[in-house]
Amino acid sequence: MSSNQRDNVSANSAEAKKLDLRMNEKKCSWASHMTNSPTVIVMIGLPARGKTYMSKKLTRYLNWIGVPTKVFNLGVYRREAVRAYKSYDFFRHDNEEAMKIRKQCALVALQDVRAYLTVEGGQIAVFDATNTTRERRDLIQTFVKENAFKVFFVESVCDDPDVIAANILEVKVSSPDYPERHRERVMDDFLKRIECYKVTYQPLDPDDYDKDLSFIKVMNVGRRFLVNRVQDYIQSKIVYYLMNIHVHSHSIYLCRHGESSHNVEGRIGGDSELSPRGKQFAHALRSFIEEHKLSDLKVWTSQLRRTIQTAEELGVPYEQWKILNEIDAGVCEEMSYEMIQKTFPEEFAMRDQDKYHYRYPGGESYQDLVQRLEPVIMELERQGNVLVICHQAVMRCLLAYFLDKSAEDLPYMKCPLHTVLKLTPVAYGCKVEMFYLNVEAVNTHRDRPLVSCPES
Repeated sequence: MSSNQRDNVSANSAEAKKLDLRMNEKKCSWASHMTNSPTVIVMIGLPARGKTYMSKKLTRYLNWIGVPTKVFNLGVYRREAVRAYKSYDFFRHDNEEAMKIRKQCALVALQDVRAYLTVEGGQIAVFDATNTTRERRDLIQTFVKENAFKVFFVESVCDDPDVIAANILEVKVSSPDYPERHRERVMDDFLKRIECYKVTYQPLDPDDYDKDLSFIKVMNVGRRFLVNRVQDYIQSKIVYYLMNIHVHSHSIYLCRHGESSHNVEGRIGGDSELSPRGKQFAHALRSFIEEHKLSDLKVWTSQLRRTIQTAEELGVPYEQWKILNEIDAGVCEEMSYEMIQKTFPEEFAMRDQDKYHYRYPGGESYQDLVQRLEPVIMELERQGNVLVICHQAVMRCLLAYFLDKSAEDLPYMKCPLHTVLKLTPVAYGCKVEMFYLNVEAVNTHRDRPLVSCPES
């Protein structure tokens, strides 16, 4: 091998190492540095107090910001152990056989929590159960200390009979415990089940017995809060999130701006204006708002011209948010994908390998974008009906939060131009309705690249 060839091999090897370092560096989520030891979030409260609602929502949020989190619902373990639920008698404190089964289910669930946090790479486990007695909470405390985990308690207290009844009807009637779905019988049995728990319920005592614990009490679905001894950054994030989620009926409308001249030319980024068809869409969007009688609607846009021009046609006030601007493509701004592939072949290949973590040189990654959009999510949780006129990558990030999509799937979610998505929160998830406004546009979606199999 000549000295020139050796130099080339050495240079290529150094370049490959540099690329590997860049890719590995990006894969480490900023949020994963929030926890220096795994945390168990322990839910507390009588049945029908929204514990599972909060558990699932909190888990969705934490996973979205990059903290691996999983819910462990004790009801699932109990149904595995006792296949056929008969009546509220199972939950009587003097039903010794049932009490043994329930304790055993808790111990099995805690073993799964340990496996998730120590072996499977999890950082937060949400232990979703009533946990209404000090005896049960002390058992969890012992488990946490033995495994050097942190613990944070979330107690939901509610004495509003209308809220409780609505929760039973919305969620419990469709529970696997009640296959017959008979509303009156379900309501009667479930109210008796709640009474069984009330007999032994010991709420958290912030003044004496539980004064050294880290916890938040959520009273009457977020009307008041009591926060005690927050230990670290991740617990403060949890508190902040729980204080921002409001249980009220509302819908969020998401759409992209009208087709832009850059869309027509196949270029990414930039600050181009609407194409003629993009302007048609803006008119169609105004008609859509009028037809759906969305009179109390708030409208948000980015600070880029294509979203502002779309909103201008609506004839309603709108707010501009800089953090809703499209993903920054850095040195690739205003280039087509063909131009990027030709000019920066290594960058193009790296982005296809790991689109979520890949950061454009001088620009952003999808992971960066999620971090940037967190205040938007918090505000959407607090608001009534909102229309967000945004961009493809931004819309993907927002949708991934509401639809609980993984980081791997997020960058490939389909968000076509001239289509409005209506998201309505329901029980434990989100109902999605799609409205295509009958104005043609280019397709800007790039499918996930096929993984090439190595030749044998």
